[in-house]
Amino acid sequence: MTRTLRHILYLHPDNISAQIVMSKNKLKIGEFSRLGRVTVRALRHYEEIDLLAPEIVDRETGYRYYSASQLQKLFSITKLKSMGYSLEEIRNLWDDEQHFPTVESLEEKIRKCEEELNMLKERKRMLKAVVDFQKKKYKMEKIYFESLPAITVAAHRTIIPSYEDLGRLCSEVIGPEMARLGCICPEPGYCYTIEHGGYKPENIDIEYCEAVTSKGPDSSLIKFKEIPEVPLAACLKVFGPYEKLHDNYVELFAFLEKEGYKIAGDPRAVYIDGIWNQEDAEKWLTIIQVPVEKA
Repeated sequence: MTRTLRHILYLHPDNISAQIVMSKNKLKIGEFSRLGRVTVRALRHYEEIDLLAPEIVDRETGYRYYSASQLQKLFSITKLKSMGYSLEEIRNLWDDEQHFPTVESLEEKIRKCEEELNMLKERKRMLKAVVDFQKKKYKMEKIYFESLPAITVAAHRTIIPSYEDLGRLCSEVIGPEMARLGCICPEPGYCYTIEHGGYKPENIDIEYCEAVTSKGPDSSLIKFKEIPEVPLAACLKVFGPYEKLHDNYVELFAFLEKEGYKIAGDPRAVYIDGIWNQEDAEKWLTIIQVPVEKA
């Protein structure tokens, strides 16, 4: 006999007296749903998947009747669902004639809960970082305009894996080579980078330029350049790690387009405070300078 036949007695309309007697001691599906605190729709679904079937189904009216003793099974389903068990897992438990999960099964659920908790913590961290950035973005310094004087720079162009490698490039490659060439930097110092080929999160084609008092002989690593004056540049101060620069570029470019400016030269990221003098990345100060002219 199948599970459905074991749990459901179909009443034939010819046996009216049996129908009346049996239905008096049973709960209609609406009453059963209220006592069990589940929806009628859920009860019908449980019946469809052979998880919890009514004890009586009237073939003529379609009425379904449950016994009060089935409430315990319904409460077990609700409890197991709240513990993370699927309806299929619950049905398999009862197919194996188990009334409650084994210790091993519960420990596996605990392990999965810990994994999900770690995932949620990471998601929360990422969401909080975005919120913090958005708050800081709207509190950022106002965009201002100024001219940039003509300068002589020692330049080094290369491809770096990521922005995190910029500090190493300066300290291990550019700095020692400039010292070897006898470069003298004016006070206050002025150094910036230009990204060739647009923004990339990795394999960045970057050119590092640092102002010097005079040109020297080029080397395999350093090329000296005369950078002409920029009559007008839109400037924006950015505090925080270099990964934030791209979003601020987007913000600045949107402002320039709205105000009727067009870009008239390579944008510069000017490094004022960084890893060399600030351990806290949130205190790093970079000024974005974009040569512009009225459209």
